[in-house]
Amino acid sequence: MTTMAPVARLRLFASAREAAGTGRDRVPGATVREVLEEACDRYGHDFAGLLETCQVWCNGEPTAPNAPVGDDDEIAVLPPVSGG
Repeated sequence: MTTMAPVARLRLFASAREAAGTGRDRVPGATVREVLEEACDRYGHDFAGLLETCQVWCNGEPTAPNAPVGDDDEIAVLPPVSGG
């Protein structure tokens, strides 16, 4: 019997949304890191490079890469905000 990884909701904002070509997706992974690695595989090099400068939140709170993820969790990728 194989165990299926949870499938979290991924929300992408600003330049992360542009790099991925979408603002929302469902991505499997047991941890935040696994979800982001799968997202990098899906969206390619530009997204992966941008991810290094982004904040990542889970369910509205800053999160760590090793935090566990469930089917009801939402992971948000927030690029740096520039302004003037």
